[in-house]
Amino acid sequence: MALEGLPSDSRPREKLLQRGPSALSDAELLALLLRTGIQGKNVLLLAQELVDSFGGVAGLLHSGADELGRVKGLGPAKRAELLAVVELARRALAQEIRQKPLFDSPQAVAHYLQLHFGHKPHEVFAVLFLDSQHRLLALEELFRGTLAQTSVYPREVVLRALHHHAAAVVLAHNHPSGTAEPSRADEMLTQTLKSALSLVDVRVLDHFVVTASACRSMAELGLV
Repeated sequence: MALEGLPSDSRPREKLLQRGPSALSDAELLALLLRTGIQGKNVLLLAQELVDSFGGVAGLLHSGADELGRVKGLGPAKRAELLAVVELARRALAQEIRQKPLFDSPQAVAHYLQLHFGHKPHEVFAVLFLDSQHRLLALEELFRGTLAQTSVYPREVVLRALHHHAAAVVLAHNHPSGTAEPSRADEMLTQTLKSALSLVDVRVLDHFVVTASACRSMAELGLV
């Protein structure tokens, strides 16, 4: 049931070394992490079932310890490895976007936000606080809501901006429904926060709507 028990041309490790990591499927990459399957199921089959059941590798890696703990075949060691991988990815993206102005790497910002809360089942409102050169100071999840709505308090956003000595902010929230199009309520909230933050000379540069598969910029749509 381990990778070593598979035919040589089916082993993800050998395939990776010969052809590079991009040649491997999501399930094959995951199998390298898992290393062994369970009784009656080899590791590649286990990996494919995990990818399918979580709606893709991104959904799997964004799952918490409790969700992973309910999967047969994922013991403490395998769960710890998966959680470590997603944390390393999150930190790598955070380092990348901290080292230069935020919008020099728009795709990295999108991936960073999706990795943080693209798969969450409830709505989360977050703020990226930026310095005068638009480099990331901090990202904070300030409010949580239900699938339908979240309550955002402008006063709290202003206080956190002052705490970080931010010169600008980027707003972000997820749509658990999977639709990345901003709603009329999103537009109204953006304008409310712009007005509140302008009183302390903090600019709102953008507002991203995040889903598991997309990240939409309201600034690109002319809504900021």
